[in-house]
Amino acid sequence: MTSAPMGQLIDAAGREHRPAEGPVRIVSLVPSLTELLCDLGLTGQLVGRTGFCVHPREALRAVPKVGGTKDVKLDAVRALAPTHLIVNIDENRRETVEELAASVPVVVVTHPCAPQDNLALCELFGGLFRCSGEALRLQAALRGALDEARALRAELPAEDVLYLIWREPWMTVARDTYISACLAEVGWRTVPASAAARYPEVDWRAAEIRGAAGVLLSSEPYRFTARHLPEVEALGGRPAQLIDGEMCSWYGSRAVAGLRYLAALRRRLAVRGLNSPEV
Repeated sequence: MTSAPMGQLIDAAGREHRPAEGPVRIVSLVPSLTELLCDLGLTGQLVGRTGFCVHPREALRAVPKVGGTKDVKLDAVRALAPTHLIVNIDENRRETVEELAASVPVVVVTHPCAPQDNLALCELFGGLFRCSGEALRLQAALRGALDEARALRAELPAEDVLYLIWREPWMTVARDTYISACLAEVGWRTVPASAAARYPEVDWRAAEIRGAAGVLLSSEPYRFTARHLPEVEALGGRPAQLIDGEMCSWYGSRAVAGLRYLAALRRRLAVRGLNSPEV
């Protein structure tokens, strides 16, 4: 996402929006952005969410669920009579969004591809939902986290790492994903360097994989645990480390904590080695 011209509110589909007027009823089909809406002070305007929208947990208990990110219950959304629908290009099905667009007045399409894209996202939501003060505070925190990550990147030499998201088949992330962009902010380059798919299968025999400094095992979407570490180390011939997947893949307001988590993890592993038992 890129910043819109001053005063314009343009989403990832290129659609221009106007600041909301009157009562606002939001249905969010994106877990990361549900969290962002709450952090912007909009919990009271949130009338629907997916079952994967779990943060902040207590604040969302009373907000009705409308299915998953891919299997949205269309009638449940319509019954909530939302004024605004929040969707994401990667996380929601296009046909679902198109069907709901016929009955929801405002559909906001998002597609952050790197941590800095969250600055424009905050600007869009802040202007659209008239909460610019909260958005500016989040932007300032994000700029600080980006500065900290880049300082670390300048301090430590870059390292190649394999980031696992699935087992049987073993799968990783391409460099054009948000996850890879987050890791790059602290100097971790994901392998392979190029791939035809965004989430390619792992060839454990490939020179890039064997030459990586280590393997990072994510907690989502597959929930890797400590019992998987010996198996992965045997396959890859490299040390393996568990990593919090939410801190790498959730955008919106989570990017602030995510970048600081990654910077702290990289600094610790630079001292203790990639196979440190701590996460």
